[in-house]
Amino acid sequence: MLLKNASVYLGLVILLFASIIFWQSLEYVYYTDTGPGPGFFPLWLSGGLAVVSLIYIITSIKKDGILLSEIIPRGEGARNILSLLAGTLFLLLTINYIGFVLAASILLFCLLVRFYRWYLGLGISLVVSLCLFFIFYTLLGIPLPVNYLGW
Repeated sequence: MLLKNASVYLGLVILLFASIIFWQSLEYVYYTDTGPGPGFFPLWLSGGLAVVSLIYIITSIKKDGILLSEIIPRGEGARNILSLLAGTLFLLLTINYIGFVLAASILLFCLLVRFYRWYLGLGISLVVSLCLFFIFYTLLGIPLPVNYLGW
């Protein structure tokens, strides 16, 4: 029954996250001459999160939690999740080679084409990608990956 308990897995993921943040916070100064340093709050918050996640794991083991079979989607929901994960993986693998605008447009098109006509999905994906590129790259000055054409 423990292997099917989704609550235990969720608690373990949160505990892992809290442990990583706790470990990273040890690299910052804990206390300075003027008060708490940059490592003070991350250390205490991640430590508290780790304690709460341990309590959650223990509580989930003692009683029946949420079963994995109850929360894992089937059919259309599973296809939506898989297409989102595949599209995100594609974006991560290609963004440095084909640039942000093209990679984001392909990702959005693949996600939208299932719900809209192809030309509407293509138009929306291009407009959204170009607007995001303009906002972040031009207005905010945040560097985004570009292709040899500069977009």
